[in-house]
Amino acid sequence: MASKTEVAGKQGLVSWFFSFPNPVNEASARMVAGMVVALAVSFMVTGQVWILALLAYGFLAHVTSGPKFSPIGLLTTKVIVPRTGWYKPVPGPPKRFAQGVGLVFSVTALVLLLALDSAVPAKAVIGVLAGFAALESGLAFCAGCFVFNYLMRWGLVPESVCRECAEAYRRIEARAAKT
Repeated sequence: MASKTEVAGKQGLVSWFFSFPNPVNEASARMVAGMVVALAVSFMVTGQVWILALLAYGFLAHVTSGPKFSPIGLLTTKVIVPRTGWYKPVPGPPKRFAQGVGLVFSVTALVLLLALDSAVPAKAVIGVLAGFAALESGLAFCAGCFVFNYLMRWGLVPESVCRECAEAYRRIEARAAKT
């Protein structure tokens, strides 16, 4: 039988493994999105399955554990962003949701590529992903975060998931009610 210390240690390891940063540095999110654009365009030009596999793995790693097991995430958070000194904290849960959307797109494209004789459907899906990643990277517009906002407003995502988001949405609604 495992001791309480061993059980607590395993639970701590599991919670560390599946943790996602909150807040997230917007600079890191935007640079990761830029790298996603580069990989997506590379796939659309070459049709190489390994590029899709790398994208899908990167999104899976980010959704489950944040950047700690993603090559792109590690390069961004440990090498590139620290050299810029750029830090703008933003809530983590909407970014995690956006990574989940990227996972769905990249896995869908990978399945389409492997299941069909044509790369065209996979390239179309990745083209949409590239467009949204370009919006995040270039304009700081996170479509996944935008959807997350509405899911919270509609009560489909509980406030407990992102209290900071809920407070921000209440402030926005209060300002809108005054006008």
